[in-house]
Amino acid sequence: MAVLLKSRKEVDNLREAGRLVAETFEVLRPYVKPGVSTDELDKIAEDYIRGKNAIPLYKGYGAHPGGHGRPAVPPFPGTICASVNEVICHGIPSTDKILQDGDIIGVDIGVLLNGWSGDSCMTYGVGNVSAEAQRLMDVTRKCMDLGIEQARHGNRLGDIGAAIQTYAEAQGFSVVRDLVGHGIGRSLHEDPNVPHYGRPHTGLRIQRGMVFTIEPMINIGTYETKTLPDRWTIVTADGKLSAQYEHSLAITDGAPEILTLV
Repeated sequence: MAVLLKSRKEVDNLREAGRLVAETFEVLRPYVKPGVSTDELDKIAEDYIRGKNAIPLYKGYGAHPGGHGRPAVPPFPGTICASVNEVICHGIPSTDKILQDGDIIGVDIGVLLNGWSGDSCMTYGVGNVSAEAQRLMDVTRKCMDLGIEQARHGNRLGDIGAAIQTYAEAQGFSVVRDLVGHGIGRSLHEDPNVPHYGRPHTGLRIQRGMVFTIEPMINIGTYETKTLPDRWTIVTADGKLSAQYEHSLAITDGAPEILTLV
């Protein structure tokens, strides 16, 4: 593992990229409503990001030719990941996926601005959502906040995961294991991996200058997952709801600095 510690200037650059992600969420929010397709949301986000002379990081990301027992993976086709209801993450925007009253949708956005990456996710309720769906979103956001509180110089990555897992499970929900947070910098995905489960006082020690994401995916039912035939869309194994929130943050001498804010 080669964790790239960031200078103050590099953190400033990452903050600018993160701010653009946060601005894109503000542009999208009024359009997250019944009757709108996830493809429409994708186009709005792409137009805004490119209008700011930035690059949608997810579009074209992650292609793999396959081989050696690994299936081929096509490049991701969207600017955003649009993950509705039981979709945990990496939902592909589509003209056929029309938002319905009562849905929840996780929108994940990544940008590259002046060579630096920004990455964040929000889950929105569409119209009038059930009390259960609202509670899931509230608990998931709280899980992210609790994880961020543990992201301090001298703590360990296990402290972040333990805080998230303890709270989620106390609320009767489960934490996805197959997908984790990650370092971020000039590349979207850098070391270290940041699990959202674990034991306190274990794992890599957190250092000033680290920049990484905390992005818990919390499920109403089982934490187990399935990948759909498109090789991207990951859903809950039992078909129950999932929610996700994510911020990118920089480790300082004190409280972490959240980079994905307006």
